[in-house]
Amino acid sequence: MDFTHQFLDYLALEKNYSALTVTSYKRDLEDFINFYQQEENTTEIHLASKNHIRAFIMYLTELEKSEKTVNRKLSALRSFYRYLIKERQLTVNPIEQIHSLKQNKQVLIPFTEAELNDLLTNEEYFPKTFEGVRDRLMIDLMYQTGIRRAELINLKENDIDPNLLSIKVLGKRNKERFIPVSTFLLEDIAAYKEIRDKEIELNCVNIFVTEKGKPLYDNLVYSKVKYYLSLISVKHKKSPHMLRHSFATHMLDSGADLNAVKDILGHSSLSSTQVYTHGSIENLKKVFNKAHPRENKKD
Repeated sequence: MDFTHQFLDYLALEKNYSALTVTSYKRDLEDFINFYQQEENTTEIHLASKNHIRAFIMYLTELEKSEKTVNRKLSALRSFYRYLIKERQLTVNPIEQIHSLKQNKQVLIPFTEAELNDLLTNEEYFPKTFEGVRDRLMIDLMYQTGIRRAELINLKENDIDPNLLSIKVLGKRNKERFIPVSTFLLEDIAAYKEIRDKEIELNCVNIFVTEKGKPLYDNLVYSKVKYYLSLISVKHKKSPHMLRHSFATHMLDSGADLNAVKDILGHSSLSSTQVYTHGSIENLKKVFNKAHPRENKKD
């Protein structure tokens, strides 16, 4: 019996996980299936023991996979075996006593307002072609709204409401949320659509499309964002998520309420949003050190 297929259906249909999340689980499970098959000449990973999982961790470590990657794969396996216990297909959970690897917390440094303003206002960076106009709007929209890469890709024509000055976004677990946008951003969207409709033969209702009129895909968005961000910064991390990170940090720096930022980002809990407060706290420290009267006590 194919328990992995049943598990993935369970994630999609009952847990309401997005297609992107289900694909990620599938990929991680397949990595363990391939490893287990080499060990035991079978793909029935519901028969695996804790020793197999420990050997899998060692195998990934020898491949120099990061702690984050290993822990993500372990998380997928935990969910899979919990599902089998729940469905009474197993009585013993082989991963129950296996702990995640310790990770060094990486502090992500957001792009500054000056860096992003330089990128978005410099006409030399973006040619006046369909591709150039699309790429600039894509980056500007992610920075102005904090939406995820998948949310950008899936944005449809009817998700834009010019009357309410908002966009509707379908987030993780198919949760809808509405994000306010400026009139300037709506004007840029309208200008992009005019060029798109004139030059591209559309094959979908997505706002952002390729030159063949098809929806964008993950690698294209990632490579475009990385390329343009490399023009204005030498920071190590240049990804669509860093635009989201910069959006949240700049909102909080400007005095936005943490709960409001949480709702805009589509987080289910404040703990997820608080990750972005690091930059704001550092900024507050600088302001405090300059402004507090005790800082001048030596004078």
